[in-house]
Amino acid sequence: MISHVVWDWNGTLLNDNHAVLAAVNAVCTEFGAAGLTWGEWQAAYARPMRLSYEQVLQRTLDDVEWEQVDKLYHDRYDALLPTCELATGAQDVLRACAAGGRTQSLLSMWFHSRLTPTVEQYGLTEYFTRVDGLPGEIGGGSKADSLVRHLEAQRLNPSEVVLIGDVVDDGEAARAAGAHCVLVTTGAMTPEALHTTGAPVTTSIAEALHLLDN
Repeated sequence: MISHVVWDWNGTLLNDNHAVLAAVNAVCTEFGAAGLTWGEWQAAYARPMRLSYEQVLQRTLDDVEWEQVDKLYHDRYDALLPTCELATGAQDVLRACAAGGRTQSLLSMWFHSRLTPTVEQYGLTEYFTRVDGLPGEIGGGSKADSLVRHLEAQRLNPSEVVLIGDVVDDGEAARAAGAHCVLVTTGAMTPEALHTTGAPVTTSIAEALHLLDN
């Protein structure tokens, strides 16, 4: 019995794929690498994110270079954020989830200082019992520890929680925390990669929510 839904943000509730790809290609340009298609980025996507860029740039990144990559990416992404839209039917899905008696929260590996005002700007804050983003200033970590802390802060029983996200890391985080997971194919990883987690894979957040009642 699922009583609480933890939503991922980028690629799940927010349709930001075009901004992500433009930001990745800004990094490629700066480091002298060829630009990528969305399919090529999906194929390279891994956690921690540093591995993805080392594969794309075909070089090992030291800590200084990784900070440079992270800044380049987020500067370009932030510039394009106003062009991003919510996932199809996001407001309706969140409203339906609440109407069905489930509580909801938001956990993202995007920076907390940028996440919270953005969620507010899209008019979604009221749906969530808690919104947590990445506390630091350098991105790319694993989601598992963040999910454990997120659930503990709300005194939630992990066995009654489902995480809905768009990458393998979401599935691994849910497993580590003892929670359930449903993955959507709307974000940064291919359906084939998502299926390797063993979690149910759907094509939309509406379908993911519907799955919880069946």
